Amino acid sequence: MRYIRYAFLAALAIVLVTLALANRQSVVLNTLPEGLRGFPGAGLVDFSIEMPLFLVIFGGILAGLLIGFIWEWFREHKHRAEASRKTGEVRKLERELKKTQAERDKDKDEVLALLDQAS
Repeated sequence: MRYIRYAFLAALAIVLVTLALANRQSVVLNTLPEGLRGFPGAGLVDFSIEMPLFLVIFGGILAGLLIGFIWEWFREHKHRAEASRKTGEVRKLERELKKTQAERDKDKDEVLALLDQAS
């Protein structure tokens, strides 16, 4: 299984390097379209940057993954909270069970109490 993972990662690396080499031309990224640049206050958020296309592609993939991970983390919050609550409840019940068994076995012989706990 480890070799399959290494082979997959090597193939992915080859594909990404090939993609980067094929898309080295520069592109200009603007924060606003041409039509909105004339509005008042638009100069505060209007800037442009020139970078290679493969950085734009990889940045988009990375941003999509990051947004997806954060979205899932928030979506699964209720499940994690429920699991945490149930874990606390189990611990509480285990403590209560040990306390009840200790009270029950208070007058018994120690060996018999240990045998009861094992079964």
